[in-house]
Amino acid sequence: MLKLLKNLKPYWLSIIGVILFVFLQAISELFLPTLMSNVVDIGVVNGGINYILKIGGMMLFIAFIAMAASITGSYLSSRLSIGFARDLRTMVFTKVESFSLEDFNEKGTDSLIVRTTNDITQIQQLTVTLFRMFLRAPMLFIGGIIMAFSKNAQLAFLLMSILPILSIIIYFVAKKSMSLFQAMQIKVDKLNSVLREYLDGIRVIRAFNREDYEKERFDKSNFDLTGTARKVNTLMALLMPVMILVLNLTIVAIFWLGSIRIGSDIMQVGDLMAFVQYASQIMFSLIMFSMMFVMFPRASVSAMRINEVLNVEPKINDPVIPLIPEQTLLEDGSEKISRNIALQETRAEKNGKGHLKFDKVSFCYQNAKEYAVCDISFQARPGEITAIIGSTGSGKSTLINLIPRFYDVTRGSILINNIDIRDISQESLHEMIGLVPQKPTLFTGTVAENISFGNNSNQLSREEIKRVAEVAQAARFIERMPDGYDSFIAQGGRNLSGGEKQRLSIARALARHPDIYIFDDSFSALDFKTESRLREALKYEIKDTIVLIIAQRVTTVMGAEQIIVLDKGRIVGIGPHHTLIQTSEVYREIVSSQLSEEALYE
Repeated sequence: MLKLLKNLKPYWLSIIGVILFVFLQAISELFLPTLMSNVVDIGVVNGGINYILKIGGMMLFIAFIAMAASITGSYLSSRLSIGFARDLRTMVFTKVESFSLEDFNEKGTDSLIVRTTNDITQIQQLTVTLFRMFLRAPMLFIGGIIMAFSKNAQLAFLLMSILPILSIIIYFVAKKSMSLFQAMQIKVDKLNSVLREYLDGIRVIRAFNREDYEKERFDKSNFDLTGTARKVNTLMALLMPVMILVLNLTIVAIFWLGSIRIGSDIMQVGDLMAFVQYASQIMFSLIMFSMMFVMFPRASVSAMRINEVLNVEPKINDPVIPLIPEQTLLEDGSEKISRNIALQETRAEKNGKGHLKFDKVSFCYQNAKEYAVCDISFQARPGEITAIIGSTGSGKSTLINLIPRFYDVTRGSILINNIDIRDISQESLHEMIGLVPQKPTLFTGTVAENISFGNNSNQLSREEIKRVAEVAQAARFIERMPDGYDSFIAQGGRNLSGGEKQRLSIARALARHPDIYIFDDSFSALDFKTESRLREALKYEIKDTIVLIIAQRVTTVMGAEQIIVLDKGRIVGIGPHHTLIQTSEVYREIVSSQLSEEALYE
């Protein structure tokens, strides 16, 4: 928790302001009972109306100051906590942006959503309470004890004897609730996971009439969370009545002992009234402490979960580029050549005429016993189409995911323009790649905005948007939409068919004008006629670039200059179609399962 609170440094002026106004409010509240005591013991007893009016006016003025200080302090603390929560959300989001896919798999998407929303809200609520109650409580507590002793030391000692009992109660409740809150947040993650899975899979669930089963799953998670919440809230609900009971019993004892002292002329009525108010302030400060302890366990669990995200060291990092002093540059005639890898990276970015090379690449998923791909070596050159084909689970998509460094290779290296991709910043590497994923993902917005998403400037002209849409064979269905390129696309493209989403994903990649195109089974939802037109249009668009195509259809890869056949994560064949038909049994089996015998050797 303290680690997160260090991020409050930018708000130091607001913190000072809150402390000053809370201090002013506490002093005002501590001063009022003494004034009231004077009104009773001096003004009422002696019948001094002028004195009563004078002190009464002073009390009104001090009460106004306390009110103004309270309002201002509340405003500053609220503004501070909201800004702090905003900064935490930004920090968590920025950190998550640097996660590799492996990091995402470890933390879980559902848990990350809860941590960014619910957990940070808990921290925000605690921050408000911290700067309002936690600052005010010790001031009232210490000030109240001092003022109580000034009125009557014997009654003050009675009051002090009650404090250890209350402290033990608060400690017990805080200790017991910590583990319950921790379990509660985990169950919030689980409930969020079940709900998100239900909403994402609603079509399949309804198609298979599994609504009752999903309702049972939801009810199980929901009641599990409810049971834990009931336990912790019952515990917290008991705290306040116990505190109030002890407070009231203490006040009864004070009145009883105070009345005896008044009867013996040891104490005045006004002093007893003031003492009761100071006792109430002391007990109220302890109640404020107890409220802090109610909130603190849950906020502490939330802080731990947020710190877990912020402390993650991403498994994939950009290279550390050394700063080479001017005098260490080498002279080569009139040119200065730096060994700084940043210049190599710049050349890699600008030179799209190089090639992609896999050099004995192997990759194993975390906690997996076997390699997903093993000892992969091949080269892909500009102007050529390299196709990858294989049975389900052969490692095709895994191989493709290694190029943009969604995962880092376990062994071997991947080179672009003879530079290891681990020596290129991720931003620069991704600038070179146009990816059309296996599962097309669209975003809420217009058709034009989704196509422009492929270009970092997001300022593509309408003519360029239409051109790439025509190449992707998407122009016809877009123009039939109510608002054409300004038509609205629902989250995830739910208002489009699978083929329409694939074609928009292809148009988005084309708008990027990258050096390397990766089509990950991107034509699977297209009919043969549309796919044929698309491949024909793509020839001119991608003729000077590196093109990698993963496909299940043999007709998609037959025209490729190089076909890589994968089986169980290894290359079992490489070459053009007519060569593989003769040399690769695996490829021949794939082709024969899709084409007639006569078409095998066409």
